[in-house]
Amino acid sequence: MGWSFSIGSIAGTAIRLHVTFLLFLIWIFFASYVSGGPSAAWESLAFMLLLFACVVAHEFGHIFMARRFGVTTPTVTLLPIGGVAQLERIPEKPFEEFLVAVAGPAVNVAIAAVLVLLFGASLDGGNLASVDKGSVPLIDRLAVVNVFLVLFNMIPAFPMDGGRVLRAALAARLGYTRATEIAASIGQFAAFVLGFIGLFGNPLLIFIAIFVYLAAASEAQLVAVRAMSRGVPTGAAMMTQFATLAPDATIDAAVDLLLRTSQNEFPVVDGAGRPVGVLGRNELIKSLKERGPQAAVATAMTSPIPTVGHRSCLDEAFRVLQEQSAPAVGVVDAEGRLKGLITTETIGEMLMVREAFPDRFRFGPWSRSAGVS
Repeated sequence: MGWSFSIGSIAGTAIRLHVTFLLFLIWIFFASYVSGGPSAAWESLAFMLLLFACVVAHEFGHIFMARRFGVTTPTVTLLPIGGVAQLERIPEKPFEEFLVAVAGPAVNVAIAAVLVLLFGASLDGGNLASVDKGSVPLIDRLAVVNVFLVLFNMIPAFPMDGGRVLRAALAARLGYTRATEIAASIGQFAAFVLGFIGLFGNPLLIFIAIFVYLAAASEAQLVAVRAMSRGVPTGAAMMTQFATLAPDATIDAAVDLLLRTSQNEFPVVDGAGRPVGVLGRNELIKSLKERGPQAAVATAMTSPIPTVGHRSCLDEAFRVLQEQSAPAVGVVDAEGRLKGLITTETIGEMLMVREAFPDRFRFGPWSRSAGVS
């Protein structure tokens, strides 16, 4: 995620802080300092750090459960509204997604239980309205906030954990795609409600509403693309007319191609036409600034480039794009030579074309169903 930086890793997952999270902590510190002095400021900062430690624990509940089903998580990013775990994919088996979704809130239940049973914390609901006040003991505030996190996350609106539980329940009867559409629609409606409430004095709710709305729309679109791409040959969406670069070509030559073509990613191939890497526009510009125009493309390219076979289906290429966060996926023949290129842009264009065609239209060599002229 942009505007974030790594502060370490836990069990192979990088922990990243978003810049807005740091600004949020600074704002909390100075607001508390103005209203209550240095002691109030440090106590508020300590509470927020402990709260976000609980958020990280929540995310790792999801992460460790997902690993049981072979799903890895490269990063967790801390934002002012909470944590975002970047699962390489969401398990599509309803029961697996259910377990991954409830694992996070289960961690907060365990934290609250430990605070109450071992440390004598109080779960008085009135403490929730006073979490920003030093008059309530820190341990009581932390316990009640963990309970709030459970209740808030289990709202049956996507992309909250409760929305994923709802999708898992619906998917067993309606299928994954339709279940996602319903859960995403509920999530977007919930975002409007949160935003409306936020207009009456809580700007943070507006920020949360925007995040929920965009996340729900994004997930619905990703699932729609994945469903549409099943069974579609890669040849239906791959780009076959593109410029390539040799590893020993200069950055100057790459700049020339960037200006003369509409490409943003350039496959780097060896003498036999086999892909050895990919040079994106951002990497090209960065190398031009740092190494100069005569630097070799090999010093700036991302290597290796992920590939799929020419007989593969598009959903496999889409999965690789997601899991590896790759700028492009190469389509290779039996000898490993590059035959085509698939990017998120080409898949997006295919989706727009697909939506413009009649319902029974299909991509690939079986382009139209029987009876459609």
